[in-house]
Amino acid sequence: MQVTQRSLPLALKQQMLEHALQHPQLEACGLIGGVAGLAKSYYPIENIADDPAHRFLMEPQQQISAMRKMRDRGETLSGIFHSHPDTAAEPSANDLELASYPDVIYFIASLAGKTPAFYSYHYDGVSFNKVSLV
Repeated sequence: MQVTQRSLPLALKQQMLEHALQHPQLEACGLIGGVAGLAKSYYPIENIADDPAHRFLMEPQQQISAMRKMRDRGETLSGIFHSHPDTAAEPSANDLELASYPDVIYFIASLAGKTPAFYSYHYDGVSFNKVSLV
């Protein structure tokens, strides 16, 4: 499946950036629930990685809780968000190695510059491809 475009409301993008800016030296992470390609809800999840400044690992119980809330709201997992405190808003080798959800949009915010950069990528099960948002 080739995904070229998805929708992300500005308010959700702002929620993700605000989450990342709460602890800018650490990678923030969370899940996005949506309906028919339209992101509806952001679910921040605690990063429990051993090196949270350079990796993210979502806390399992919070991840399960977020998935239940999505189900209760009629949403499906449509995106995964994380931030890069000091590198570009591009998938890292670690991001590729740990990617597990084909056909989900991966949102990455970089806090490395004067202003945050924010990009989205489709994961096809093998690689990431940048997608545009409407």
